[in-house]
Amino acid sequence: INPVTGPREGGTKVTIRGENLGLEFRDIASHVKVAGVECKPLVEGYIPAEQIVCEMGEAKPSQHAGFVEICVAECKPEFMARSSQLYYFMTLTLSDLKPKRGPVSGGTQVTITGNNLNAGSNVIVTFGRQPCLFFRRSTKQIVCNTTASDEGFEKVKVSVRVDKAKIHQELQYEYVEDPTILRIEPEWSIFSGNTPIAVWGTHLDLIQNPQIRAKHGGKEHINNCEVQNSTEMTCQAPALAVDPNHQSELAERPEEFGFILDNVQSLLILNKTNFTYYPNPIFEVFSPSGILELKPGSPIILKGKNLIPPVAGGNAKLNYTVLVGEKPCTVTVSDVQLLCESPNLIGRHKVMARVGGMEFSPGMVYISPDSPLSLPAIVSIAVAGGLLIIFIVAVLIAYKRKSRESDLTLKRLQMQMDNLESRVALECKEAFAELQTDIHELTSDLDGAGIPFLDYRTYTMRVLFPGIEDHPVLRDLEVPGYRQERVEKGLKLFAQLINNKVFLLSFIRTLESQRSFSMRDRGNVASLIMTVLQSKLEYATDVLKQLLADLIDKNLESKNHPKLLLRRTESVAEKMLTNWFTFLLYKFLKECAGEPLFSLFCAIKQQMEKGPIDSITGEARYSLSEDKLIRQQIDYKTLVLSCVNPDNVNSPEIPVKILNCDTITQVKEKILDAIFKNVPCSHRPKAADMDLEWRQASGARMILQDEDITTKIENDWKRLNTLAHYQVPDGSVVALVSKQVTAYNAVNNSTVSRTSASKYENMIRYTGSPDSLRSRTPMITPDLESGVKMWHLVKNHEHGDQKEGDRGSKMVSEIYLTRLLATK
Repeated sequence: INPVTGPREGGTKVTIRGENLGLEFRDIASHVKVAGVECKPLVEGYIPAEQIVCEMGEAKPSQHAGFVEICVAECKPEFMARSSQLYYFMTLTLSDLKPKRGPVSGGTQVTITGNNLNAGSNVIVTFGRQPCLFFRRSTKQIVCNTTASDEGFEKVKVSVRVDKAKIHQELQYEYVEDPTILRIEPEWSIFSGNTPIAVWGTHLDLIQNPQIRAKHGGKEHINNCEVQNSTEMTCQAPALAVDPNHQSELAERPEEFGFILDNVQSLLILNKTNFTYYPNPIFEVFSPSGILELKPGSPIILKGKNLIPPVAGGNAKLNYTVLVGEKPCTVTVSDVQLLCESPNLIGRHKVMARVGGMEFSPGMVYISPDSPLSLPAIVSIAVAGGLLIIFIVAVLIAYKRKSRESDLTLKRLQMQMDNLESRVALECKEAFAELQTDIHELTSDLDGAGIPFLDYRTYTMRVLFPGIEDHPVLRDLEVPGYRQERVEKGLKLFAQLINNKVFLLSFIRTLESQRSFSMRDRGNVASLIMTVLQSKLEYATDVLKQLLADLIDKNLESKNHPKLLLRRTESVAEKMLTNWFTFLLYKFLKECAGEPLFSLFCAIKQQMEKGPIDSITGEARYSLSEDKLIRQQIDYKTLVLSCVNPDNVNSPEIPVKILNCDTITQVKEKILDAIFKNVPCSHRPKAADMDLEWRQASGARMILQDEDITTKIENDWKRLNTLAHYQVPDGSVVALVSKQVTAYNAVNNSTVSRTSASKYENMIRYTGSPDSLRSRTPMITPDLESGVKMWHLVKNHEHGDQKEGDRGSKMVSEIYLTRLLATK
């Protein structure tokens, strides 16, 4: 179907291509509907059986989109076809046009912006009574070229019609006086052109792509110009079409000389200019061998003729560039020669002269070095000796300074060791006191929260088909009516085979023997089989026992370690075993194991959140793993914030315990836990969808974010904002409000929300060993544009660019074992 969008007013010519679209036009003459709207077929676009072109009628306001439906001869199911594509009715709008003014002769390329501008089949743009020649269009733009206005200099209305829809928007375009050329300097060039020309005139800034032209002998050459302002532009003179092998020795006037300024015809040929072309400069080669030998410092002379054009007044100058090798030289020009002061080079180099649009190499120049022990050589030896003496003195000074620095470093290390010893003693005292006194019980909030069990159907679907919300096994069979009976019969026969143990085992073994049978396919097949057999678990258990016996035999034959069995879910049997356990464990989890597991989770969460948690690395003050223990002294204070209840702003404020070292996201999560403590996590608002608003005593309100323009950056490290960063005092009033997209955080929103939403899901799906799970550390991803790395409380140990003071502040891990003991 082309196009697939059109205006609601109709008039769109829709081209439909397919197969068996009628043998004659009368078969489909009144049987085409697009999105529920009659579409009148056109004879001139009809190709029997292959193509139908029809014109859309007007759609009702309630009609928005639909399929294309075609009946051949009569509308019966067997003679009806429906497209897989949808046709949409669009509302077209205009917002602006650029530029808003142009010459009255036209030729300006105008871009009209708006929405849904690629809908429909035909576009007509008019400026007043004049058409604007269509060039191209897209969803957001229509580009057209203006034509000459017969209404003079005035503002005209811009009208856009797409098929039968006229887009109503007050846009205006102003026709202004055509540009004029008042003066050109200089009024000469050489046959090869490309010499600079300054042009003065009026309204030159209206022209989008100005060009200069010269025509001679029936051939035309064009060069581009650059507009400086409304009265001035610069151009490169176009070449004159003359035979380079038989060029005239006399000056030539072009047959036509002028400017291409959009569609302004009056400037194509300038009658008032006397622009003249002079013969190109001609250079002679250095010698028959093409090599010129010189001494260092001697000038290079390039002989030739026509080096200075014979312009009246005698003030003509050409810009010559002479390169010796890759280095330019200073040039002095006379009528018959160029004098080039050679750069400080020796050896053989190519000489290249450039002027206008031509290049010429008269040959190579060989600059021979002077004899040994010349004055430059003697000076060089003396300088080298002086530098050697200076170097020896510098080495002695550096050695003395290095020795002094070593002594200072030794004293500084001794002082650091003393400080470290004091800190270790203080940390041991604090940790021991904390071990004796920091004993708490779970609050009664846990009992009131309840256990958020999933229903059996959701629980099994998450294990059988993870990540798929609407799996086909949950829906009725979707088959067209005339095929449904055959499909249902085939499924019943296949069900009988599935209930045959010999067939089912052979079926699974045959599938697993195929090389193209991927890991995902094995999991899908196992889940589908267990879904079918969940009402016949005795039969399913019998089949599973046989498959597991085969798997054990295969594992022994391949001499794999027994610990690797059932570890990676690489066979249908392993996935079926997982699903078998899933079916049988639901009641046990709901009635016995679920509540203590959830209580353990809540207890660990409550204990960890009493101390600092690094939101980047996952390290915490109260950790169960030595690998995830913060091994630095973190200064923090506990704050009690009053949070406004989002469900009832008039109700009492809810007190929430927060740490002043928490990031804004951590604060939002703790507030959500306090407000929605009796609501399952899946039914709570997401922290990424909310903003934290600090309501200050003065009445001012401030949105707090993890990253904003106040975020501190030091040595390519960007630290996440905390409550201490914003200096939020104890007892402050805060509120959670809907997310506000700002210019700073618009790019980061999608990344943050995706990371937060998938954190738990990624934990569930991790299938590695316990050792590998324990040793994982989060990756710190640098900002790809600026190279900045993020950190919160501690910098990632994998980065070696930490300051010496940061490394020195870390103590041996045994010092912190009392924290691990207290947490456990």
